[in-house]
Amino acid sequence: MYPEERQQAMSSLVAQRGRSSVTQLADRFGVTTETVRRDLAVLERQGLVRRVHGGAVPATSLTVTEPVLAERESTRTDLKDRIGKRALEFLPAAGGSILLDAGTTTSRMLPSIPTDRELTVITNSVPIAARLAGLPAITLQLLGGRVRGVTQAAVGEDTLRALDVLRVDVAFVGTNALSVEHGLSTPDPEEAAVKRAMVRSARQVVAVADSSKLGREYLVSFAPADAVDVLVTDAGIDPVDREELTRHGIEVVTA
Repeated sequence: MYPEERQQAMSSLVAQRGRSSVTQLADRFGVTTETVRRDLAVLERQGLVRRVHGGAVPATSLTVTEPVLAERESTRTDLKDRIGKRALEFLPAAGGSILLDAGTTTSRMLPSIPTDRELTVITNSVPIAARLAGLPAITLQLLGGRVRGVTQAAVGEDTLRALDVLRVDVAFVGTNALSVEHGLSTPDPEEAAVKRAMVRSARQVVAVADSSKLGREYLVSFAPADAVDVLVTDAGIDPVDREELTRHGIEVVTA
């Protein structure tokens, strides 16, 4: 195979998988890791891939826009349901407190949340608050602030001030993307500021994200990868990603 053919095949493989490591590409094409790195450098100059720590992602992976809530609600629903249910294993004991970040994966925790366990639940999500308001065992606190239409989440100075004085047992945080280099990230700076404050306010941080978000990067990082104690994801996680995240101290749980 000529170098140009190999590079084209590499580009197609990265686009198909969403992320490929240098080691994976070296094994796949029977070349050295040094050759892979040179090929990726060529592809990056051509605008076909973007190199990240340990491998490459499609050039479009660094995203600055976000889909609206209704669109995200209808994607990867089965995976999100399983992730949400598995995340409930990390609820604190009765009398504990949690932060529920706005997001379509965190909202999937709600159908199976225990109705007989007394919990204080704090959220910036209008839809999540509406679904929890009628549960007698839940003491609900809805964070104030300006509500973004895209995510239906409260953001801004009022939201940040409220989070600044809180200390909760567990924060369940959604993310648009997660990579070891860029951490947890999202397109909107105001949304990122609220998520950052949630991470700071919690004794334990549980990130919930399906495997398509791993190895991707959005515009604004709101927490380094090692700020996460647990990642609840699906069984489609790449073994290389799992090993890398585990090496950074994250407990990876698959649903």
